[in-house]
Amino acid sequence: MFTDRTQAGRALARALTKYASSPNKLIVLALPRGGIPVAVEVARALHAPLDVVNVRKLGTPTNPEFAFGAVGEGGSVVLDQATIDYLGVSQRVQDQLISEALSQIDARIQAFRGGRDITDVTGRTVIVVDDGLATGATAQAAVSVLRNLGAARIILAVPTGSQQAVNRLAQVCDEVVSVEIPGDFGSVGGQYEHFPQVSEQEVIDALSTY
Repeated sequence: MFTDRTQAGRALARALTKYASSPNKLIVLALPRGGIPVAVEVARALHAPLDVVNVRKLGTPTNPEFAFGAVGEGGSVVLDQATIDYLGVSQRVQDQLISEALSQIDARIQAFRGGRDITDVTGRTVIVVDDGLATGATAQAAVSVLRNLGAARIILAVPTGSQQAVNRLAQVCDEVVSVEIPGDFGSVGGQYEHFPQVSEQEVIDALSTY
């Protein structure tokens, strides 16, 4: 268990020290908002630039935290068909939620970057950082975005995650780094002593220093 996201970020940075030797080709991309405090510590330790990659989970109408997929910048959509079938999410509801999520992503791009495109990742090694992996749907959407943008190598790095999610992401990333994979993983927040919401202003302030 971690004290907070800052302490978790420092622990994660220690697990990624091998990448500090090539900072010119390296970029750290956080999944906002929770991934930002973690990614700040990683970027600082590796002397790498920091940006965000905007993705949104697609939550079911009855339980928004129960994701059946995710969408990301550039219109990337990742769906968990087994969950869709199990919950009976209609195509009409899927289309509506996808459209809403893409609009939210556009708003975040405007808020976090003033509308500018994501930092060029073509031919670069990208470390995608979040505060933890539950289902992995959001992170998978981010990986899809970055593949489409031409990233040469994608490392997903988190302080903690479920074994199922780590295994899932290992199929689409070049490497997955997780400091802890608890056998009794229940939720990301349950792996932290202090797990407050991260504000949009915190994301903006963090990006303004890089």
